[in-house]
Amino acid sequence: MKPLLITLLALVLGIGAANAQLEQPVTWSYAAKKVSATEAVIYIKATIDEGWHLYSQNIKPGGPVASQFIFKPAAAYTLIGKVKEPKPIVKNEKVFNMDVAYFEDSAVFQQKIKLKGKKPFQVKGSVEFMVCNDTQCLPPTEVVFNIPVK
Repeated sequence: MKPLLITLLALVLGIGAANAQLEQPVTWSYAAKKVSATEAVIYIKATIDEGWHLYSQNIKPGGPVASQFIFKPAAAYTLIGKVKEPKPIVKNEKVFNMDVAYFEDSAVFQQKIKLKGKKPFQVKGSVEFMVCNDTQCLPPTEVVFNIPVK
């Protein structure tokens, strides 16, 4: 009887842990648009589930993990400036005891690039981000992207 009880307990705990790991309140989508013969804009959109907050790139120390975009260097392009983000909501969050900038529903981030040739290529990189709701924060997550530029 004890082995059966232990097995059932392990199964229940394993299912709970699996559900926690599968929670993904942010869906990412990507696009690129040439704006001239020598420049393009990379669009990185976060669609955020109701009740969740995705944090800005501009977070002071002591707060949640700021969103960070990392672009792999490539011969086909160079970055122009930094990733632009929409105007965030800024509110005091009790858990961090500070004003925090975040996004709800969706946010579109933009990165301008200078094209170094005319051939199609891929912009590769990743975004590291953290999300919280009123009851929990998920650990920082990294999502890899590969965006075609034609």
